[in-house]
Amino acid sequence: MKKILIVFVSLLVILLLILFINTWLLTPLEREQYQPQSINVDKDRIVQHMSEAIRFRTISILQKTISQKSGSQKPASEDSFLEFTSWIKQTYPNLFTKLEVQQIEGYSLFLKWQGSNESLKPILLTAHYDVVPVIAGTESLWRYPPFSGKVAEGYVWGRGALDDKGAVISMLEAASLLEKQGFQPERSIYFSFGHDEELGGINGAGKVVEFAKENNIQFLWSLDEGAFLFEGLIPGVEQIMGTINIAEKGSVTLKVIATAEGGHSSMPPKQTAVGILAEAIIKLESNPLAGGLDGLSSYLLDEASRYMPFSKRMLFANQWLFKKLIEDKLSDSVVMKAQMITTTAPTMLSASPKANVLAIEAVATVNFRIHPRDSIKSIIEHVNRVIDNPNVRVEQVEGWGNPASKVSSIESKGYQTLVQSTYEIHDSVVLTPGLMIAASDSRHYSQISENSYRFNPMLVTPDDIASFHGTNEKISIDNLILATKVYNRIMVNGSKK
Repeated sequence: MKKILIVFVSLLVILLLILFINTWLLTPLEREQYQPQSINVDKDRIVQHMSEAIRFRTISILQKTISQKSGSQKPASEDSFLEFTSWIKQTYPNLFTKLEVQQIEGYSLFLKWQGSNESLKPILLTAHYDVVPVIAGTESLWRYPPFSGKVAEGYVWGRGALDDKGAVISMLEAASLLEKQGFQPERSIYFSFGHDEELGGINGAGKVVEFAKENNIQFLWSLDEGAFLFEGLIPGVEQIMGTINIAEKGSVTLKVIATAEGGHSSMPPKQTAVGILAEAIIKLESNPLAGGLDGLSSYLLDEASRYMPFSKRMLFANQWLFKKLIEDKLSDSVVMKAQMITTTAPTMLSASPKANVLAIEAVATVNFRIHPRDSIKSIIEHVNRVIDNPNVRVEQVEGWGNPASKVSSIESKGYQTLVQSTYEIHDSVVLTPGLMIAASDSRHYSQISENSYRFNPMLVTPDDIASFHGTNEKISIDNLILATKVYNRIMVNGSKK
């Protein structure tokens, strides 16, 4: 018995030593140091232009054109879109004299800044200027009117400030400053400012891609909206973390259709179509697709854990022992859970048209955001396997399915350019690769780019994130200045051979 106790204590001591040594070794990594760059920008000019941009009600709402034959879409307010693109040209006249301008589908702008070396593949910087509507009935909840562009409290307030007019204005300000300084890119720089990203980008970015293919334009890399520099996102981590998204989730929407005998509600069968459907949905929510803290899902936390308090750092330093515990805890956060798995979201239900009529069919619409490890085919197989009911069939909603993007390289010139340019302006941040859990126009631009990245060089807090597509959207003046400076460096560094 004494020998067993000695062996047990010895093993426990060895285990504790391993845990503590691994934790002690998990410290911030050394990274390449870059020369800080000082860039003087006109703050008042940038703020004024951002305020003016927000006043244009470039709201994306599906609206059929008069030509029902084509089934095409047009902006809800043509005038606002045309007025905005006209305003851009008038606001940056010298820049637009320098650039080659294509107005795609009448609304999206595709611009080229000719490089001095035509043998080099060009780069593409993109953003979108359409915005989502303000939720009806919430107008009074806004601190300042949502399309006022009010400058107050260190912010410019209004719909589209962060998503995504802030990027449009910052890019234009950065390019305008370079043009005034006589900058000449070696590698051509293209810009694409889409008008329907909030509707899927089919007639904006999609048509830009068609134009590029027709004219044999292929990019070395592209940059679109994506993750930000985050402050306070991860509990216990004071370090500012930034993620450059090297991939984005796909999306597929399925109809889950349960069938049963119809009839009068006074004589219901043992199980109705609604009951069968409810059972199926509960099964789906209780059995999500497999996932976890690996690959793309692990980059951010692997780096952030190096800045955590000792007790939390111990968990991440010893994932061989604590990985399941970490994943279970992270799953309590909807944001972190979405990073790790393909998400399952029932969103719409329909059944009988009348209260006293039994439904012959009950239908649930379920949206899945696809992690790169999964596919549309594997998701449909998973749904059928989990439900496992002959009275339920699964159908993909036509036009609502695109796979996760390819994963772009972190060794490429594009990724290294984004890292260098950010560190030259904001050296205290820590950058990692990441996965974008929402969708962007990069789903289109990646067709004509060797690598595609999704990153906004702006510092956001949890409060800022809550305003996306919500109430009191705003962008800080400091962020406008920061983004303008980083985009300036991206253009300079990215256009070099």
